[in-house]
Amino acid sequence: MSDEPRPAPSGSTPSEEVVELRRLADETAADARTYLDALAEVASAIQPDLALPLLLLALSQLLFAGARLGAIQDVVPSERYEPDINGDDDVEALRVGLANLLEGIDEYVDVTDPLTNPTLIGGVLSDDLAAVAVELSHGLRHYDDGRVDEALWWWQFSYLTGWGLRATSALRVLQAVIGHLRQDADEDAVAEAEFDALHPPAVG
Repeated sequence: MSDEPRPAPSGSTPSEEVVELRRLADETAADARTYLDALAEVASAIQPDLALPLLLLALSQLLFAGARLGAIQDVVPSERYEPDINGDDDVEALRVGLANLLEGIDEYVDVTDPLTNPTLIGGVLSDDLAAVAVELSHGLRHYDDGRVDEALWWWQFSYLTGWGLRATSALRVLQAVIGHLRQDADEDAVAEAEFDALHPPAVG
């Protein structure tokens, strides 16, 4: 990965490029931290009823950040080789917390590649969410150490090859779960809830 040559970006002057890439790095770092914070909150199981909506929002926002990375030219870091950093964060406790919370809906079926290999494969939602956290944290370590261009390169590269794919699969699963919960609900219960919402009790 890190010993391969990386093509230079084009289409803007160096000064404009530096400003824009720095802005993108700052925004991506903020989005990564928001995702990690949301994941930690969900895994804590303090508010289990909010777990699915929080995950849906966190993943949707993160994938918007990823789309920005995928839409630009390849980022070129200042160093040819990725600098060594201490080991990636241990997210096992986070993964276990998510697996416990998502028990019953954690496993799903997907395809290997919708374009080249439609073979069905199994996936695990909690594994996907934790794997995304690892790759985002890896980039944050570069960012926090002042290697902004390296962080941006890593986030872009891993979005296209790793966390973007897993986050997309996870988002699709969450959308399916929430859709089933809403659409498969008992009609009488839904009608009663709608009536209560439209006819609140009088106050005083």
